[in-house]
Amino acid sequence: MTARYSTVAIALHWLIALLIIGQIAGGFYAENLSHAARAAPPGDPVRAQVQEVFQLHKSFGITILVLSLARLFWRLGHKPPPLPAAMPGWEKLAARSVHVLFYMLMIGAPLGGWAIVSTSSFNVPTVIFGLFELPHLPFLSGLEQKEDVHELFEEMHTLAAFSIIGLLVLHVAAAIKHHFVNRDDVLANMAPILRRKAG
Repeated sequence: MTARYSTVAIALHWLIALLIIGQIAGGFYAENLSHAARAAPPGDPVRAQVQEVFQLHKSFGITILVLSLARLFWRLGHKPPPLPAAMPGWEKLAARSVHVLFYMLMIGAPLGGWAIVSTSSFNVPTVIFGLFELPHLPFLSGLEQKEDVHELFEEMHTLAAFSIIGLLVLHVAAAIKHHFVNRDDVLANMAPILRRKAG
């Protein structure tokens, strides 16, 4: 019988997945709220609300970054269960490629958000869940034409968010296919509540 992922890997997988889904939804909400705040008169409560929402967005982003790095280091030291032997080579390559892209985006998107804050002309501090201030990235503080760099990071951050959405859809579809069509243990290995089919 094929071993499942470790308890730590499973916990990190589902926690990060939930945080990412919430972060994407929160990001769209924060962006819409930001547009409303720009049109609102001075002193309107929506201006303070948008700051609170963005602080939460930044806090959860850094949380995802830390957890993703922890998951990557855990993965390097703990070999995952092998893919089914009957799985075609191109599917194995696609599965591994999606995982690599996920790690790149789970780490890159929060770093990009951090870079956005670090190059912002508003110079708003990032306070993680109201507990401590996260400094700006030091190598971005002395940049010339900071506004152009800021816009570039914003575009990259948006592209990363939509790329994550696309990968999530692909990842979920593949997991469902493995469980209900291929009837193997790929999904069950990461979801202990599911009954295993092989072995």
